[in-house]
Amino acid sequence: MSYEEIPHTADVKIRVHARTLNALFSDACAALMHVLYGSDRKGGYKKVIEISANDHESLLRDFLSEVLFVSEVEGLVFAGADIRMHGTGLTARLDGEPFDRERHSSGTEVKGISYSGLAITHDANGYMLDILFDV
Repeated sequence: MSYEEIPHTADVKIRVHARTLNALFSDACAALMHVLYGSDRKGGYKKVIEISANDHESLLRDFLSEVLFVSEVEGLVFAGADIRMHGTGLTARLDGEPFDRERHSSGTEVKGISYSGLAITHDANGYMLDILFDV
């Protein structure tokens, strides 16, 4: 995983670096889970999400919004995401566990995933993403 928090005045800004688009989406999901629940996350419960959109930025935002929704509604904390891209769609096989108040309360509530400043770039070193989580 290669992500870092970038200083931001009001929200949580994350920068993600990855060699592939699949890994970029997976690491962005891991960053979201880290912000929400801290680093103590385990697997064991599987969930599949399928999303499609008009472009990769919209796809990423919609994917992370769906992960956030599923996490809150179903009370799940995800430790990993195996992403398979197909055009501007994806299938995500999420691995997680039920929320545990003792282990997962060290994070920050995220209200949504912002389009503001959302950009995926690609160069010889791979992909980079800047994204804001509304807190």
